[in-house]
Amino acid sequence: MDDPLSRRERQVMDLIYRHGAASVATIRDAMADPPSYSAVRALMSTLVEKEHLRYEADGRRYVYHPTVPAERASLPALQRVVSAFFDGSPAKAALALLHLDDGLTAEEIASLEAAIAAAREQGR
Repeated sequence: MDDPLSRRERQVMDLIYRHGAASVATIRDAMADPPSYSAVRALMSTLVEKEHLRYEADGRRYVYHPTVPAERASLPALQRVVSAFFDGSPAKAALALLHLDDGLTAEEIASLEAAIAAAREQGR
């Protein structure tokens, strides 16, 4: 599962996480500038081999599911972003999020405050 994903593989995984589970046709239909059906099927087979996806038969088609929850799968990607753009500092990355155009909702701010308080209690 540590195999790096290609741009297209990452695109497929993003769409799988968005849909929760999907067939090859569903993923292809959701792609901007999609490759052929066969190419999407091959990408998804590769992701099964890399253990990012699993599938089950649904009549004549396969429905693909992620093997790990999105939250867990996102951590390595987030670590790469923090390393590449924020000098490896999670605090710098968190502070940058405060400056996004959309800002944070009151609920998101409360959630962050609770997470910070919990981290303090744990001595982190």
